[in-house]
Amino acid sequence: MNDVRTAASQLAGGLPLHEVLADPPPEFWPALDSAIRDLPPRDLGTYVAPGGRWLRRDRDAPLPSLGRGGRGRRERSESEAAVELCHPDGRVREAALDLVTGFPALLPLLIVRCADWAAPVRERARALLSEMPPPSLLPCAGLLLLLARREQGRFAVDLLDRELREGPASQVEDLLDSEDRATSRFGHRVALDRGLLAPGRLARLASGSGDASLRDLCAEAAIASMRDEDHDDVLGTLLAARAGRIRAAGVTALRRTGRHDEARAWLADRSGVVRACARYVLRQGGTDPLPLYRAMCAGEVTVPGAVSGLGECGDRSDAETLWALVSHPAPGVRVHAVSGLRALDAVPRDRLAPLIDDSSPAVVRAATRALLPHAGGFSPEWLSERNVPDRPRVVQVAAQRLLRAAGHIRPTP
Repeated sequence: MNDVRTAASQLAGGLPLHEVLADPPPEFWPALDSAIRDLPPRDLGTYVAPGGRWLRRDRDAPLPSLGRGGRGRRERSESEAAVELCHPDGRVREAALDLVTGFPALLPLLIVRCADWAAPVRERARALLSEMPPPSLLPCAGLLLLLARREQGRFAVDLLDRELREGPASQVEDLLDSEDRATSRFGHRVALDRGLLAPGRLARLASGSGDASLRDLCAEAAIASMRDEDHDDVLGTLLAARAGRIRAAGVTALRRTGRHDEARAWLADRSGVVRACARYVLRQGGTDPLPLYRAMCAGEVTVPGAVSGLGECGDRSDAETLWALVSHPAPGVRVHAVSGLRALDAVPRDRLAPLIDDSSPAVVRAATRALLPHAGGFSPEWLSERNVPDRPRVVQVAAQRLLRAAGHIRPTP
C-alpha cells in the first residue's frame, strides 16, 4: 500500500485532496486512515499539550479549537482537516469532525469515523452523518458496506439501507451496475425486496452476470416471480446461460411449468449438475432416463456428456458399452468414458493402463485419476519408463502420481 502512504504524506504536506486522490476505491479510505495515523509526529501537526491547549508544531501557537476561522482561530485547509480526522489522538479526531461540513470531499472520512473505536468520536460522527441528506451516501455505498464488517460499522450502512428502501427506485437502479461487487449485490437485494426487477430482467442478469453469487440470487428470484406469460422468456434465457448452475436452475424449473419432457435435451449437457437436474425432472414426469442414455451411447454419433450420464445413472451391465467408447476417435468421448467407468467402479487396471500413453492430455489425466486407487498393482519399472524426459510432460506427471500413490517415491514436502 505504498500509494496510500504517499497520499498520507502528501496530505500532511498540504497538497489539496483532489490532487492526492483520484476516484479511490472503497478500501482506500480505511487504509488512508491507518497510514495517516502511522505518520511521524512531526508530520501530524496537531497535538494536545499537557495543559489541554491545541498546539501547532509549525507555529507553536495556542488554538482554542479546530474551527474554520473566527477570532482566536486559524482557518483550516482541506488537507489539514483530512489529517486531523485521522489523527492518533481521539480528541483531535473529535474536534476535526466539525470541519467536514465545510469540505464535502471529506465525507468518506466522516463515514470512517462513524466506526471509530472511541465512543465520543463515533457518536459525534454519527450525529453529523444523520444530519446529511441520505442521497449523499449513495456514492459511498462501497465504503459503507466495507466498514459494516467492523464491530461498530453498521450505523452508516443502515442509514443507506433505509434510504434505498424508502426513497425513489432510481436510487436503487444507480447501484445495480456498480463496479464494486458488494455494492452491486446490495443494490440487487434491495431491488428484489422491493420487487423492482421483472422476471425476464432477472433471468438476463442471472445469465450474463460475472458474479456467481448474484447469478444464483437472480436465477432463483426470476423463477420464483415468473408468471405464465414469462415462462418462455425466463426459461429460454436461463437454459441458454454459460454457467452450469444457471442452466441447472432453468432445467429444474421445467418441472414447475409442467414441461418435463423438455429436460431430455439436457441429459447430455457438459455440466454434471445440469445432467442430474435433467434426470430428476424426467423422473418426476414419469420417464426413466437410463434407456435414453443407453440409446445415445449406442448410436453412431456420441455426445461426451451422454457417456458421463450413462456412468452416473447406469449399472455394471453398462460397463461394456463404456469400454467400447474408450477407444472412440474423439478425445472428449474417451475422457467421459473413463469418467463413466470410474462412476460405475468398473476400472480393471490392466485394461485402463494403456490410456496413460494416450495422445490426449485430458484422457491421460482422467485415466490417472481412475487408476490412483489401483496404483499398488503397477510395476515400478513400467511406471519409471514413463517418468523420463523424452516422454510427454503429462505422461511423466501421471507416472509420478502413480509412483507416489504406490509408495515408490516420497511425497514432495
